[in-house]
Amino acid sequence: MAVDLSSLVSKRKITLEELTNKVIAVDAYNVLYQFLSIIRGPDGMPLADSHGNVTSHLSGLFYRNIELMGYGIKPIYVFDGVPSMLKQKTIQARMKRREEAHAAWKEAVAKGEMDEARSHAQASTRMTKEIVASSKTLLGYMGIPYIVAPSEGEAQASIMCKNGLAYAVASQDYDTMLFGAPLVARNLTLSGKRKLPRKNIYINVEPELMSFEETSRTLGLNQKQMIWIGILLGTDFNKGIKGIGPKTALKIAKGAKSLDDVEKFVRERAGEQFELDPREVENLFLNPEVRQFTGDEMRELIRTSPDQGKLIKFMCGEHEFSEDRVAKFAGKLFESSKSSKQKSMGDWV
Repeated sequence: MAVDLSSLVSKRKITLEELTNKVIAVDAYNVLYQFLSIIRGPDGMPLADSHGNVTSHLSGLFYRNIELMGYGIKPIYVFDGVPSMLKQKTIQARMKRREEAHAAWKEAVAKGEMDEARSHAQASTRMTKEIVASSKTLLGYMGIPYIVAPSEGEAQASIMCKNGLAYAVASQDYDTMLFGAPLVARNLTLSGKRKLPRKNIYINVEPELMSFEETSRTLGLNQKQMIWIGILLGTDFNKGIKGIGPKTALKIAKGAKSLDDVEKFVRERAGEQFELDPREVENLFLNPEVRQFTGDEMRELIRTSPDQGKLIKFMCGEHEFSEDRVAKFAGKLFESSKSSKQKSMGDWV
């Protein structure tokens, strides 16, 4: 599970207008899981065409990106490559939880408990090869550039942002801060009213921007110390230490001069130990496996253009979306694309 730094990071509410003329590196898997989890029927089943192909993610990608591009935002999707060895155990644990959630969903549906069924269905969300492939196809037809990272997509997106090739990373996960992303935009694909699980309560979800520099200055921590907090709380790559929350983790990290000090505290004061060498996790965040892009390569990426014919055939002919509605929004997409072509790389970043 990704680290929860929500109570520690510095963030502020923003409007989409503040991201006009900005390149945003999107953590693709993170966003796809959002669409697959939220865009569902009353019983929790994802949207699908008559052939049984899941289309929830296509709906989210198509309509939400057109809205974002209408504000002059230029998204670049970054997909995961080969997961790190440290993440393998996390992936296996997630698969088990999803299987359990799927079984619970079937039971809730049989009992007619639709709210419960929807909650379990969201927890059973799976990313398949077909979903990833169709996402890339749609993005290509929409003229939205995407890249495949050597390993972790959020690491690649964070380094692109760190190198000045993107303004911010779009992700719900706080792990991006541990990779050193200067700015992280949350809720770009989730804004609006959302119902809380198992409660008849709706909340407003608004875009917000997290700052690494402000967080570092406010907490009095460097990147290594923030990583130590993540390791103590638990990241995508390791389990946290039982009984240690954000405030305690912050105190430990601020008082430690090295990871040895952190381990000593965990061993002597908490009576626990890490299930793996925390130096491996620290190194993964400090030296992630990424591809280095040049400015020319990035300029070439953002020059991509939509293909109206292929886009409508894919969405309507293959996946049975409404042709009138798709054509209407495709028109907005092409207007946004024309405007973006008139800008240089410097204008975007």
